[in-house]
Amino acid sequence: MNKEKKFVKKAVLIIVIILLIDQVSKIYIKTHFVLSEEIKVMGLDWFRIHFLENNGMAWGKEFGGKSGKLFLTLFRLVAITGIGYWLYDALKNNSHRILITAISLIFAGALGNIIDSVFYGIFFSDSYRQVATFLPPEGGYNSLFFGKVVDMLYFPIVDTILPDWVPSISFDFPSWLPLIGGDHFSLFENRNLTFFDPVFNVADTAISTGVGLLIVFNKTIFPKKKPDASEIIAEEHNLD
Repeated sequence: MNKEKKFVKKAVLIIVIILLIDQVSKIYIKTHFVLSEEIKVMGLDWFRIHFLENNGMAWGKEFGGKSGKLFLTLFRLVAITGIGYWLYDALKNNSHRILITAISLIFAGALGNIIDSVFYGIFFSDSYRQVATFLPPEGGYNSLFFGKVVDMLYFPIVDTILPDWVPSISFDFPSWLPLIGGDHFSLFENRNLTFFDPVFNVADTAISTGVGLLIVFNKTIFPKKKPDASEIIAEEHNLD
């Protein structure tokens, strides 16, 4: 029982800390930066704060307009309910501490982004060409469930111009493809090479770290069950 309580406290602590850091950083950026504003952290070219808002899926993709946005938000709510049950089950069964840590990180990150999607539309004004205000008298930039996820962490470790001998690739996806139909794809079209290009937030980092722990420590978290003596005897009997 003491061990179970210890793991519960650890899980709750991880979730609370991640949520606090995530939401404080997002609220600060939202109320101090204009959309697309960027600063270099300590003058470093490879570590920047770049304010973006994610309208829909990963990489800024949108799905089905306003109805698609509502569907994605509701789907996230269902998904986090499942993750919460997974965490509850892991704690109840005294699972490996790495598994509990990983699920706690994923749960905290998912919850952090869901808070943006559900509430930020009514909590904040628009950030386009202006610094947003919290609880504006005229109301937020959108309604409940239609908020945008705030992203700000940007690490362009490599940011250079490609030489002329490197070919560029450019085409449009066929219109019949789901989600990406009609979108334009280009690689090296503007001759710039940036790595790491995505802009993300603390919640995304927590989710990625949790998934990484599950992958790296998969054999430790989910060890193969060794057959007991009765199973070995039964197998040998069947072979005879």
